[in-house]
Amino acid sequence: MIQSQNSFLFSLFEALCRATSRVTCGLCTAFALAASGQAQPQHGIAMYGDPVLPQDFVSLPYANPDAPKGGSIITGEVGTFDSLNPFVRKGTVPWQLRFMAAESLMGRSWDEPFALYGLLAESIETPPDRSWVEFKLRAEARFSDGSPVTVEDVLWSYETLGTIGDPRYRSFWAQVETAEQTGPRSVKFTFSSENRELALIAGLRPILKKAQWAGKDFVQSGLDEILVSSAPYVIGDFKAGRYISLKRNPEYWGKDLNFRRGTMNFDEVRFEFFGNGSTMLEAFKAGVLTFNREFNVQKWDTQYNFPAVQSGDVIKSVLPHQRPSGMTGFAMNTRRALFADWRVRDALIHAFNFEFINEAVTGGQQGRITSYFSNSPLAMQPGPAEGLVADYLTEYADQSPPGLLEGYALPVSDGSEANRANLRRARKLLADAGYEVQDDGTLRSPDGAPVEIQMLLKQGSAELLAVVDIYRKALERLGIDLVVSQIDAAQYSERLNEYDYDMTYFRRGLSLSPGNEQYLYWGMEAADTPGGRNWIGVNSPAVDAMIDKILTSTRQDEFLAATQALDRLLTTGRYVIPIYQWNVSRIAYAKELKFPSNLPIYGDYLEWQPNVWWHEPTE
Repeated sequence: MIQSQNSFLFSLFEALCRATSRVTCGLCTAFALAASGQAQPQHGIAMYGDPVLPQDFVSLPYANPDAPKGGSIITGEVGTFDSLNPFVRKGTVPWQLRFMAAESLMGRSWDEPFALYGLLAESIETPPDRSWVEFKLRAEARFSDGSPVTVEDVLWSYETLGTIGDPRYRSFWAQVETAEQTGPRSVKFTFSSENRELALIAGLRPILKKAQWAGKDFVQSGLDEILVSSAPYVIGDFKAGRYISLKRNPEYWGKDLNFRRGTMNFDEVRFEFFGNGSTMLEAFKAGVLTFNREFNVQKWDTQYNFPAVQSGDVIKSVLPHQRPSGMTGFAMNTRRALFADWRVRDALIHAFNFEFINEAVTGGQQGRITSYFSNSPLAMQPGPAEGLVADYLTEYADQSPPGLLEGYALPVSDGSEANRANLRRARKLLADAGYEVQDDGTLRSPDGAPVEIQMLLKQGSAELLAVVDIYRKALERLGIDLVVSQIDAAQYSERLNEYDYDMTYFRRGLSLSPGNEQYLYWGMEAADTPGGRNWIGVNSPAVDAMIDKILTSTRQDEFLAATQALDRLLTTGRYVIPIYQWNVSRIAYAKELKFPSNLPIYGDYLEWQPNVWWHEPTE
């Protein structure tokens, strides 16, 4: 059975590549050991096999090499910001700056599961076991002030980010045994652990200008210091919490690189900030914004028929993608005693009446996320675990909640508001965990304290409030008091960093090539690291073991089994109450904005917009 299942899953990977109408990708053709032999400089690298694009490729396959330069794109964000440094923990930063405020040695193609091509580096060299990696910088690479990008800048950036930067950068640095200059423009990293992805991660670290920070406090920087960047855009005008404008650098050093050809076409990329989504949508309707994403199908069908749409001045597009669903929902902080018991978490999932909520909020038009890697061949399969997946998980079954081996699916209601069957199950689970309803209708914990749950939300979450309000009424029937706390973005970020919440809205995107970032999301070491991304507080040896297997797999079937096993552990762990999944993107934009028809397999994802879009004036 497992042989045919793996063959089927592998065929899905092949289908991803065929859908791009290009040569077969490295993941599809070589989910196996890299060819043996001596390391030699290459123009690119893939997690498995070889990168698709040859050394002399014209442009990324989803870019238009003839796209004109000029014009602007203006998008909106709900929230605020008080910092322009995305590489430290302090402050709230426009998330786009993480991808646009600095360049890395290599750049990622979003038309392959995980492949990189030379950017600041002209070549990458690594042996078959990937125990080290060496990069050679391009002689022409420059910062926006005209100074060259040097090996000294590279080494300083890696050490600084790895020691005092945002926690997301520290895991990689902890696995670097040595970092050394090996030539006038060459730098080599030797790794202390067996981890095949490290060679690729090394190519994705942002490179900052060392001299800019001489005598300055990198950790405490916010709005006071504008990053000197080697990227195509530089920070222009901004007003804290209101807007930020990125301007295309006409002297950008890499404008003729094949990796950059047809990208970064706008003269200005501007982000406007709003207090809530409704205000932002009205700004789009009024023409203040030229681009908007819509995540609610009901709104898409009912609120996007305004005059500009009817006249053709605004275009609506629905775009498919082939990436995993990731997880979106309400995360339960397992650091809290209440949520440490899986039976309580399971009860709260049963009390969440998704079918009724979905009908009330979206008209029943959005399906539910079924697991962390759903919508992809990496997802856990229905029914009992089989083959390698079962082999990997059997030793952890006794220390895991039910469903790991025998199979698990989210509870489904009858669609009525009462949700009686699931609430009965929730009461039974709570009673089994020692929680009892008193005569006054209050649920009390084993130590006699009334059960109160605080839902932490960022201001402007109007649609989430509608969902939470329905959920609150269901929890009242269980004797639980759900208190919603809405706070501004700065306070929200601070509370998240300190894990100071019971439940909160959670969104974690996942890729077709999961790797080291999984440690940051659910690894044991990240569980109690302040400012980390393991919001749930997952602290499971089994989860860490599956991530280890993902990173050390050299065969296609091992990789798939390890990822499906990880998906089972996370899903049956009952850490998040899943809500909607978005298997398509719904975007609306001014007719002057264009994008290529050949979409990457990741679809409307990181760096697609605005990177490959352009402005085409109308008469």
